[in-house]
Amino acid sequence: MRKTKKVLSLALASTMALSLAACGGGSGTDTTTTAAVETTTAAEAESKETEETKAEAESEGSEEGFNLSVCLASEPQAIDPALNSAVDGAIMINHMFEGLTKWVDDGNGNAILAPGQAESFEKAENEDGTVTYTFHLRDGIKWSDGQDVTAGDFEYSWKRLANPATAADYCYMIDMVKGYAEVAAGSAEPDTLAVKAIDDKTLEVVLTYDCPYFEEIVAFPSTFPVRQDKVEGNDEWTYDVATYIGNGPYKMKEWSHNAYIEVEKNENYYDYENLGPDTIRFALLDDENAMLAAYKSGELDFIEQLPMDELPNYLASGELDISDYLGTYYVCFNTEDEVFKDPKIRKAFSLVIDRNYIVDNVSQAGEVPATGFVPAGVNDAAGPGHDDFRTVGGEYYSVDEADYEANCEEARALLAEAGYPDGEGFPTVEYLYNTADNHKKIGEALQNMWQEQLGVTVTLNNQDWNVFLENRKQGNYQIARNGWIADYNDPCTFLDMWYTDGGNNDAQYSNPDYDAQIDAAKATSVAEERMKAFHAAEDILIKDDNVLAPIYFYTQPNMLAEDISGMYYTPLGYFFFGYTSKN
Repeated sequence: MRKTKKVLSLALASTMALSLAACGGGSGTDTTTTAAVETTTAAEAESKETEETKAEAESEGSEEGFNLSVCLASEPQAIDPALNSAVDGAIMINHMFEGLTKWVDDGNGNAILAPGQAESFEKAENEDGTVTYTFHLRDGIKWSDGQDVTAGDFEYSWKRLANPATAADYCYMIDMVKGYAEVAAGSAEPDTLAVKAIDDKTLEVVLTYDCPYFEEIVAFPSTFPVRQDKVEGNDEWTYDVATYIGNGPYKMKEWSHNAYIEVEKNENYYDYENLGPDTIRFALLDDENAMLAAYKSGELDFIEQLPMDELPNYLASGELDISDYLGTYYVCFNTEDEVFKDPKIRKAFSLVIDRNYIVDNVSQAGEVPATGFVPAGVNDAAGPGHDDFRTVGGEYYSVDEADYEANCEEARALLAEAGYPDGEGFPTVEYLYNTADNHKKIGEALQNMWQEQLGVTVTLNNQDWNVFLENRKQGNYQIARNGWIADYNDPCTFLDMWYTDGGNNDAQYSNPDYDAQIDAAKATSVAEERMKAFHAAEDILIKDDNVLAPIYFYTQPNMLAEDISGMYYTPLGYFFFGYTSKN
């Protein structure tokens, strides 16, 4: 028997408090905002284009139209919404697909949560402790080939995500859905997942608990719908324009591998007439010098990477913008490796990292030395406006420059306890990183610190992005560069990834005590109890087991051509270019 507690209208005004969670602000909404729904509905009605309007807009999309060119990274590993696990791929997917909710511009270049494919939803608490969300899809939403988007498309896609056969790293993003645990374990069929299309316009999702960040989950690329008739039995569907059918504002026009992915306006998108660029070209580069040269020549309108030696100059000139970024750059140890299975060795390698030196002399983009894994800006139990998770959790080691030598002395003592006094007898080990100027220079700094302070030899190995990702995922490394950006504003996004056999658990880490704390956090909706369990989990991860060596908390450098306006951004790392204009 379901007892209705509250009705939430997912519209701009009623979700602003929620969306600020991903920007360091508030969490969920508790009231119905009828006026906001009516406003949204009216706006939708105005944006429904006639065939004549579409023809006009298509005419404007000629070669002389507004064609934006941006560079995020090199060739993406995957642009299948279920299989992508990188920020660059997610940005591209956000332009070609859309979830039940979406990120929109608040008018100041910051992203806030708003209605996406669903115009509203209802949330009800049930007597058995489960929670039911009922999403109502917009009228007239279509795929890029003109076929209607239905609730059944979402049901199929979520069950595909949970299915172990899909092998999605991000399958656990919907682990709050009733039946997920059994499906993921292979003990139940995907059809038992509590996601159901009531009719073409109504999707029902039952959660095992009241997940505080669920409204952000449905704006996350892994939960975006895909077309069963295009995906089923076709592993190559993302590579063909004919089968890469999306429901977002843009659609794929061309993919020239290792060169660019070009997208064009989707004439079937409900907000088509308000879109900006006729085409967006995502240039695929991994050479920061080439990126900067292309930007300076006008070939690129936007870049987020440039040679590290150039950072101070562009910061001083004001051309480089530094945005907030909820993420951590860190070293990942393979806990199954013969050398790094010893937590004493992992801790020794972590302690001798001079984090101040790296942010001041190597990365140089305003990063903050990391004192834990979960970064500053992630909410704790009291929520926005109170101490964040990092402040409450404290420091796991001192980053005070005056304490660096003491850290090194402790590290040398730990290495001696592990059987390698002054590094004697320690085998040569390898540090793996993906090809990029900043990763190379950080790797060289780490190599030098480990050599000077511990007396060990570390070789460096760089690999192309896709090869690197696969080797790190499979555990084909000893030490590897790593980084994690929040998927939503909650410590869970940083901590549940280290659960035994987790899809993004690149450290190959397993500790039943750690898993128990994650389970405890996910078993309750009481904020204080959740955070107590998450803090205990981070204690195990960093203080006890030293699985990772956090280096710094990210910032997001980027440069946008001065004649382009309308780009917006969320500290989750997503840039949105679909509503930009040329001045």
